[in-house]
Amino acid sequence: MSAELHKTPLHALHVELGAKMVPFGGYDMPVQYKEGILAEHKYTRAAAGLFDVSHMGQVRLVGADAAAALETIVPVDVIDLPVLKQRYALFTNAQGGILDDLMITRREHDLFVVVNAGCKVQDIAHMQATIGQRCEVIPMPERALLALQGPQAVTALSRLNPEVAKLTFMTGGHFKLDGIDTFLTRSGYTGEDGFEISVHENDAVALARKLLAQPEVKPIGLGARDTLRLEAGLCLYGHDIDTGTTPVEGALTWAIQKVRRAGGARAGGYPGAAIVDQQLAAGAQRKRVGLISTERMPVREGAKVVDANGAEIGVVTSGSLGPSVNQPVALAYLGAAHTAVGTPVFALVRDKRVAMTVAAMPFSPHRYFRG
Repeated sequence: MSAELHKTPLHALHVELGAKMVPFGGYDMPVQYKEGILAEHKYTRAAAGLFDVSHMGQVRLVGADAAAALETIVPVDVIDLPVLKQRYALFTNAQGGILDDLMITRREHDLFVVVNAGCKVQDIAHMQATIGQRCEVIPMPERALLALQGPQAVTALSRLNPEVAKLTFMTGGHFKLDGIDTFLTRSGYTGEDGFEISVHENDAVALARKLLAQPEVKPIGLGARDTLRLEAGLCLYGHDIDTGTTPVEGALTWAIQKVRRAGGARAGGYPGAAIVDQQLAAGAQRKRVGLISTERMPVREGAKVVDANGAEIGVVTSGSLGPSVNQPVALAYLGAAHTAVGTPVFALVRDKRVAMTVAAMPFSPHRYFRG
């Protein structure tokens, strides 16, 4: 293992459980366990999978002005976010490109922000530079993060505290789980019902063992996390969205509430607002879409997409065989004229044309618990 890789508080437990470890986001992370990615994917869809996502960045924004300050660097409604509700957000640059995607939860005395592992150093510096004069930006490297995902996650977690079952999708709360203090939200990255659990690093292994002791729960690696999120039509930062893609191109306009759009009470005021508003009004020249194929050849990131005449119309940003749908699925950026659901296109894989169709997302239905 390279000396510069960080270890999460659960690193020794992963090794004990027989995980295959790989570098990811600067950390030594489990890509899979003994049963393999396919089995882990299907198990999460059927029961409950436990993921170590402690490499993610957890940050507190503290101060009366924190919500208004955060709105100056994201295009979403933070001010009106109720206590213990969560919202998806995006940091944008002056061109409307996406610096990172993140989760925001308003708590009683702060905003709890979770950013991606590979971006967290830059994200924290960005917040400190842009809004650090208006609120405290407090990184929480002492916190681990576990994700319990799947239809039986609530059954397993409720044995440690029955109150968690009262939460609905994108809400959170402070809970003792069999005596361990946590802050958790009913959310995740698989399209399934589930929870993301912030816990002090000193308690992380004990909590993971308590969860793995439940009959519904198995450990799941990053390999299945990726295929699960792809089937759910969810973006992976640095692949499906980046500094060169806008929220409109990325098909993330649902994340921009009316109050922050042109004509809204708090329209604009964030980096790239004029470009994003122009695209919201007129559309973008390209857009992220889902692709599905009846052929068995998986289509991977970087594959070019062409029309029936062989003219290049886009590129694949994520692709895999979808274990739950049993077909190759992909995310791609295509020119606006080719983005209608049902449009036939071809992906080029080793000079072979793989027939694909623009498809509605998610590929596998979301099963979030909304109450």
